[in-house]
Amino acid sequence: MRFLPKSDAERRQMLETLGLESAEELFAQIPPELRLRRPLALDPGRSEFEVLEFMRACGRRNKTGQPCFLGAGAYYHYRPVVVETLASRGEFLTAYTPYQAEISQGLLTAIFEFQTMMCQLTGMDVANASMYDGSTAMAEAALMARRITGREHVVVAASAHPEYREVLATYAHNQAIRIREAPYDPESGAVNVPAAASLLDDNTAALIIQSPNFFGVVEPLRELAGAAHAAGALLIHVFTEAVSLGLLAPCEEADIVAGELQSFALPPSYGGPYAGVIATREKFVRQLPGRLVGQTTDTRGHRAFCLTLSTREQHIRREKATSNICTNQALVALMATIFMTAYGKQGLRELAEQNLAKAHYAAARLPLRFRGSFFNEFVVHCEARPPEAINRALAERNIVGGLPLGRFYPELSDCMLLCVTEMIRREDMERLVETFRSGGQA
Repeated sequence: MRFLPKSDAERRQMLETLGLESAEELFAQIPPELRLRRPLALDPGRSEFEVLEFMRACGRRNKTGQPCFLGAGAYYHYRPVVVETLASRGEFLTAYTPYQAEISQGLLTAIFEFQTMMCQLTGMDVANASMYDGSTAMAEAALMARRITGREHVVVAASAHPEYREVLATYAHNQAIRIREAPYDPESGAVNVPAAASLLDDNTAALIIQSPNFFGVVEPLRELAGAAHAAGALLIHVFTEAVSLGLLAPCEEADIVAGELQSFALPPSYGGPYAGVIATREKFVRQLPGRLVGQTTDTRGHRAFCLTLSTREQHIRREKATSNICTNQALVALMATIFMTAYGKQGLRELAEQNLAKAHYAAARLPLRFRGSFFNEFVVHCEARPPEAINRALAERNIVGGLPLGRFYPELSDCMLLCVTEMIRREDMERLVETFRSGGQA
């Protein structure tokens, strides 16, 4: 009855009501040549206990506990147990996230806390209730810049995440937005500031910079902001590694910050679900996509929360709508909020310091491709063998290697992007270095 909602007696009752003798009569309108007259080629049914045992046996075949040096926008960080414990409570985890958030003061409170923490981390005045993910947040930030400036074009750094740039191009295709790419310096791995400045003109809405960038290098945001503002454009700061916000000072000159929060207690999980965010200056709040929860007082004078901004097409005139493909990722943003609360200001800084220290320890023993300052990701030159061969050798040692860069940057086909987080132990780094030094030979 758990999986078959109709019993034999109920089926007989249904047929009697229809005046039929059998199910064959019920399907008589279907041509005989299209009807299957044998049982489905499926194994015999199993009991619930047998199904659970089968799934556990399948799970035991998975490899677990592998050191992971793969980053590139999805990072392997520790997830405190409290995150799952609280986020899976019935008040939050439902079959469908509450569509009208105003019915729940608890949910509104959680979103308000999320927005507050994101403002503290990014140095911005206001943050929305979350976005679909980091890539769409970047694209929406570009559309937001166009609405603010009335200009049509954007310049994006070639050192920004390649897949984020693909999403931006998809958004821009039917929006009459021209995209120009600012090259990166082949020595430092950071954006070439003069080259980026030369691409800015009086029709440029924004300069989009990821920092730390796709190569892990910290960009000169202040210089780039100066170049953007000199041309009357906005600076959009994008981040994919949220843990870096615990250590790197926010760019005070940025106009919009857009990023991905996967690092805050969200497993890589084959690419989602994740949660993005956009934060900005208060003067730009009317152009902020998604939802915004604000603080107010109820009829009794008590502290309360409400939706202050909800710019969906269902709520306002279409030409004024600024909504994202989703209004917010409430449950996923809640997990990030619990993560930030559990770590606290000092804990998040210590977490970032661990990432920085471990990454630099490993990088000091490997052939680096770029000389720019980096956080917990860096590009190495695979001198002896192709990156793919080194990754195969690492897999034989039960290690998940890095990302071969030739897929996105043909000029870096002999390079690999590595990431070192707090989850990596010293012995893991030793095995990584040993594999590189042996050229991937067993």
